[in-house]
Amino acid sequence: MRFAFDNAFVRELPGDPESGPRVRQVEGAGWSHVEPTPVASPRVVAWSAEMAGVLGLDEAGMRSERLAQVFGGNALLEGMQPWASNYGGHQFGAWAGQLGDGRAISLGEVLDARGQRWELQLKGAGPTPYSRGADGRAVLRSSIREFLCSEAMHHLGIPTTRALCLVETGEVVVRDMFYDGHPREEPGAIVCRVAPSFIRFGHFELPYARNDTVLLRQLADFTIRRDFPQLRGEGEALYADWFGEVCERTARLLAQWMRVGFVHGVMNTDNMSILGLTIDYGPYGWIDDYDPDWTPNTTDATRRRYRFGQQPNVAWWNLTRLACALSPLFADVAPLQVGLDRYVAAWEAADRANVAAKLGLAQARDEDLTLRDDLHAWMREASADMTLTWRALIGFDPQAPSPALLEGACYDPARRLAAEPMLRNWLERYAARLREDPLPAGQRQERMRLANPKYVLRNYLAQEAIDLAEQGDYARVHELLDVMRHPYDDQPGRERFAQKRPEWARQRAGCSMLSCSS
Repeated sequence: MRFAFDNAFVRELPGDPESGPRVRQVEGAGWSHVEPTPVASPRVVAWSAEMAGVLGLDEAGMRSERLAQVFGGNALLEGMQPWASNYGGHQFGAWAGQLGDGRAISLGEVLDARGQRWELQLKGAGPTPYSRGADGRAVLRSSIREFLCSEAMHHLGIPTTRALCLVETGEVVVRDMFYDGHPREEPGAIVCRVAPSFIRFGHFELPYARNDTVLLRQLADFTIRRDFPQLRGEGEALYADWFGEVCERTARLLAQWMRVGFVHGVMNTDNMSILGLTIDYGPYGWIDDYDPDWTPNTTDATRRRYRFGQQPNVAWWNLTRLACALSPLFADVAPLQVGLDRYVAAWEAADRANVAAKLGLAQARDEDLTLRDDLHAWMREASADMTLTWRALIGFDPQAPSPALLEGACYDPARRLAAEPMLRNWLERYAARLREDPLPAGQRQERMRLANPKYVLRNYLAQEAIDLAEQGDYARVHELLDVMRHPYDDQPGRERFAQKRPEWARQRAGCSMLSCSS
C-alpha cells in the first residue's frame, strides 16, 4: 500500500505553532498538526470498490490488517502529515466563530495515477484543537449513513465528497441521540472520506471575522492555485472570476439536490464546499410524501430554515456571507454582486434543464415550469411520494392519460381521491404538451429514466442497515451500497428498495427526522 503524497495544504499555508489536541483558539493559521487517537481493534467492514480502484487499492489491500490500522487511526504511512483545518461559519443564520475540524483529521493529499488530487480524511478519529470539549469520535449509525450516502450521491451523478471505507473501532462512544438527557453507549466507527478539497466557505469567513486579511489572501490565492487551475489572470479580476465560478458550481449542485429530492439538513456555511460538492452528511434525507417544508433535522424542526424548498435560497444567502468574507480583496463590491447574479442565472438554467429532463421534453418553456410546479402541488395535496411519482411518469401514455398510473405513489387513499380532479387536469395538460413535443416516445422515456431515479437512500432503508450492523451483520450495508450503484436502472429482485416508506417508519427515530448527534 503506497501512495504518492503531495500535501500542499500544510506545505503552502501557515500552520499552528502548537501541536496536539488541546482545545484553543488558533489565529493566523489555516491548520493544526494533530494525530489520530488510536482505537482498540479497527476492522474494515465496508468499502467503495470504485474509490479504492481510483486510489490503486484492490480487494486484498482493502482487506489487509495494515489498511485497517491506517484508516482506523492507529498507524501512519510514509508521507502522511495529519492535520485538522481551521475555519468558522454561520450556523442556522448566526455567526458561530471558530469551528474547525472537530472530529475530522486529514492524513494527506494523494495524487492518483492520472494526477488527480485526493485528500484522505478520517471522520471520527479523535479530538482536535477544534473539538470544543467533545471527544472527536463518531458512532456507527452516523458513519454508515455518511459512507452510504457519499457513494449513493456519486452514482446519482451529484457532486459530492466520496467514501473510501468504513471502519469499526471496537470501542463504544456515549451519545445523547435526542439531546433529552438519556445518553447511551453506541458502537464507534470511522469513515475515511475523500475529496479533491475539503475547503469550505467558513475557511474564508474566519480570517475575515478576525480582520486577518493576510491569511484571507493566502487562503484565496492557495485555493485558486490548487483547486481552480483553469482560471487565469491576476488581482481582483482573478478573484472575481473565482467567486463567480464558486457561485455557478453551487447553483448547479443545488439544482441536482432538488432534482432527486435530497435535503441536506444542515446548510451552515461551514458545511458548504468551495468546490460545489455535497459535504458533511449529517441529518440528511430524501423527500418521501412531497412536502417542500420538510426538514430531516430535529434541531431545525421549529424554524425549518433548511427545509427542502428553501435550499436554493439558503445557498444564495450562504454565498452572500462568502462574498462579505472576500470583500477585503476588492476595492468595490460590484464584482461580488456579479458573482451572485451568476448564481441566479446558473440556478435558473439548471432548474429549467431539470424540468425538461424530468418531464421528457426537448426543452422547457416557461409554461413547463408551471407544469412542474402544478404537479408538485398535486403531490402535496395527494400525499404522493416524490421519487415514485416522477418515476411512474416514464410510463405515461399521452394518448390515454389515466390517474391509475400514480395510484401506487400515494400514501393516503382519501387524500388521493380528494385530489384526483387536480391530477386529471394535470395529466390532460401534460398529454397535450407531449403530443406537440418533437421527442419520439423512446427518447422521451430514456431522458426521463436518466433524470428520475428509481432507487434513493431513503432514511428507513439506511436505518434497517444500521439496525443489523449494530448486531454485527453488515450484509445490508453491502447490499444497499450495491443497489445505489445503479439508481436509474431497474434491478429485478430488488423492488423492495424502490418502495415508498412503510407506515412503521413514519415516526420512528432514524427513519424520518434525525438529530445532529454523531
